Amino acid sequence: MRRIGGSADRRMVGSLWRVVAVVAVVLFAYPPIRLSAQDSFPSRPPAPAPLRPVRFPPFQDVTLPNGLTLVVIENHEQPTVSMSLTFRAGAMHDPAGKEGLAEIVAELLTKGTPSRSAEQIAATIEGVGGTLTAGVDRDFLTVSADGLAEHVDLTFALLVDVVRRASFPDAELELARTRFLSTLQLQLSTPEGLADRAFARELYGRHPYGRRASAASYRAITRDDARGFAAARLRPRAALLVVAGDVTPARVRSLVDRSFTGWTGGPPATAPVAPPPSRTTTDIVLVHRPGSVQSNVVVGNTTFLPTDSGFYAARLATHVLGGGPDSRLFLILREQKSWTYGAYAGLERYRGLGYWQATAETRTEVADSALVELLHQVDRMRTEVVPDSELAHAKGFLVGSFPLTIETPSQVASQVANAKRLGLGSDYLRTYRDRLNGVTATQARTAARRILRRDALSIVVVGDGAKVYGPLKAIAPVRIVDAEGDPIAPEDLSPKAGAPTLDRAQIVSRSDSLRVVVQGNAIGGSLSTTLVTADSIVVTEQSSVMGFGQQTTVALDGRDLSMRRTDQVTQAGAQRAEVHLKYAAGRVSGSGAALQPGGAPKTYTVDTTLAAGTYDDNALNLILPALPLEAGRTIALSVFSSGDGTTKVYSFKVGAAESVTVPAGTFEAYRIEVSGGSAPAVMHVTTETPRRIVRIEVVGQPVAFELVR
Repeated sequence: MRRIGGSADRRMVGSLWRVVAVVAVVLFAYPPIRLSAQDSFPSRPPAPAPLRPVRFPPFQDVTLPNGLTLVVIENHEQPTVSMSLTFRAGAMHDPAGKEGLAEIVAELLTKGTPSRSAEQIAATIEGVGGTLTAGVDRDFLTVSADGLAEHVDLTFALLVDVVRRASFPDAELELARTRFLSTLQLQLSTPEGLADRAFARELYGRHPYGRRASAASYRAITRDDARGFAAARLRPRAALLVVAGDVTPARVRSLVDRSFTGWTGGPPATAPVAPPPSRTTTDIVLVHRPGSVQSNVVVGNTTFLPTDSGFYAARLATHVLGGGPDSRLFLILREQKSWTYGAYAGLERYRGLGYWQATAETRTEVADSALVELLHQVDRMRTEVVPDSELAHAKGFLVGSFPLTIETPSQVASQVANAKRLGLGSDYLRTYRDRLNGVTATQARTAARRILRRDALSIVVVGDGAKVYGPLKAIAPVRIVDAEGDPIAPEDLSPKAGAPTLDRAQIVSRSDSLRVVVQGNAIGGSLSTTLVTADSIVVTEQSSVMGFGQQTTVALDGRDLSMRRTDQVTQAGAQRAEVHLKYAAGRVSGSGAALQPGGAPKTYTVDTTLAAGTYDDNALNLILPALPLEAGRTIALSVFSSGDGTTKVYSFKVGAAESVTVPAGTFEAYRIEVSGGSAPAVMHVTTETPRRIVRIEVVGQPVAFELVR
């Protein structure tokens, strides 16, 4: 199997996704528009007009005998109806060790009832032009349905059916588990995903808001868990049903009375939870992501409960700081300094204690500079009064955009439901714009001083610790962790590879056939043959993937398992590249060529010394199973990249054995995370001797290599 990492892999992966696009450019010729002096553009924008009242439709609010709160919002402008049914069943209620359960339940609610399969539910709602979805956040699980007013009975019946009678089929559970595991793997492969998880841990500690699902927690969830969670928490008492659109209160009440007969009870009392940690200092958590060319910076702290009267001034302050492309962080960090890809700040409200955060995605070499400037802008918000023009601009955006969020019945239902869930009061939506517009510059500064706690900030930086640790130390104390949050010592940031200890018994003569799949669809394959004799080991491989072909031969000394030679021919369309390298006496010499998109191959020559125990990257699939694999162990290996003629240190992090199913069968295999190359990978190696690689996944790409025989 072709190695993971190195420039040749970029060519291979890139070839899987290369799309030849034909672009037609149509030019329209118009006569030039001539402007007279009186038609010239004004030099300044017009003064803002007085606020017009928001015509928010009236709504009725009633608590039914079973404890369900019903809100009906009449709006007969469009012949549609939107409804949402919300329960206190968000992610914070996941049992310890089974984080992700609320997500699984929401995913499965629409995937089957005793009377309808997942396909029948989807076909029924789509057949009348409607939608039926379920989702969760930290606090709540919400089932939403939309449809034409003439089909309100059917839409409501479907919503009730999935809430009260979801069957949680085993097959759908396994499909959902697979999807969530794939999504999780993608999240953990990105700086943004790692930053989100680390920041939540820093802000909330052992509080449920700080927990996130893991591969282990997803795998631990059973059908009984899902059914039990739904039975306990999807109950009417403390739930909220909002119906908005072309419907009358009497019609809705009739539907509710008919559909909810016998539905009683409420969720169990919430057990006491650990409070978020109280911070008294500002420090930095550095999440080490080896080889990362990007660093993600997140800064923030917890704030207040959702009903806090200081929300409006804080909302304006955070918008001025980083609410959009015209805010300070974006204009300074991106437009002026060119340090970031994007820089923003925002305020998040939970049912419990909320938070604010500022984020910046930077090039690694300027991560420290971007953080220093971000903190400077935080200081400015705390100490300086916002100029009137800047404050007016922020108000204009927030106040002016609010009506756009209540244009449709679905939007109205969402806004009312959110206000009710957070306990914001019956006049919240009606007075929202006026309260924002009434905030003064002094009040905005006071709010900034209150919520932007400069001496007690949580700062998370995700990036290559070997490059950013030193500069970050000059800003604040730094703690280094890996992707799972486990501590890393500074001296371990740059792994030092030595000559590996190899188990000769793991290297035997055999043939391995693998297929290349994208989202389960085969697009190519590879045949690898290993021949072991007394004095030599020769591995030959032939790969073919969507017009990309490669033939590789790697030879090692059979006595000490040292490298002897690598020969490789790569063909992509009309392009051909060859690599011929010899290893002897601690040196590698030869020549190579790397395919280039749209151009001739880039050639290079090699003649350099190598550290003892360095292996050609084409030999990794032979060497990896022979390493001293043990769960919890991390192994560093010196690797010569034949694709670009450079030496790198690869890191192999060995996880616990898990069951892996591929076309060749089901195997118990170590899960090994590989970093240090051009792309991170996950490789599964069987635990039984002689070990075999049965699956390789390219992290962040929907491509995998699976053993066929």
